[in-house]
Amino acid sequence: TMTPATSPGVAVAVDEVTVARARHRDGQALEALYRSFATPVYTLARRICGSVPAAEDVLQETFLEVMRSIHTFRGEGSLAGWIRRVAASKALMRLRSERARGDHEPLDEVLPFVAVGGDEARTDAHAHAVGARVDLETALAGLAPISRAVVWLHEVEGYTHEEIAVLLGKTPSFSKSQLARAYARLRAALAQQAGRQSCT
Repeated sequence: TMTPATSPGVAVAVDEVTVARARHRDGQALEALYRSFATPVYTLARRICGSVPAAEDVLQETFLEVMRSIHTFRGEGSLAGWIRRVAASKALMRLRSERARGDHEPLDEVLPFVAVGGDEARTDAHAHAVGARVDLETALAGLAPISRAVVWLHEVEGYTHEEIAVLLGKTPSFSKSQLARAYARLRAALAQQAGRQSCT
């Protein structure tokens, strides 16, 4: 039997025997898990952290934690989801550490906010429309670190605002406001981009 392990653009299949062997710290099985999940973990870390060195560190930290804690995985939920949560937690810890050193903006930074209305479905629809028209790499690079993390976790990894709140140690309202502010910034960038194009 194969256990699906999915991530954006990556579909991985891990057989249950490998998972069972990994839980007993079998070296070959752990190496197989690394080969299966390294790409999606690195992608998640790169999008949240914003730099290659930080993403590489998070990748290493994630799999050290997987090796230490895999014996605690009892099969509730998917292995992919468990590894993804470890990676997201490590990436967000990295952001908090950088913030404490003064390398990034404060977690509660105030971004220019453009009201998007109270209808959450309309907000989500608008968010997807914006996402379809903006290059992902450029758009994410222009966001503050925590806003970028919330966008990636919510829109790509599929986390709920409640799950993001737990990871951030904040409230669901904080996650929702960060997402709304991020899309407000994307709208402003789109308007600026459209203005430049109309002048050429």
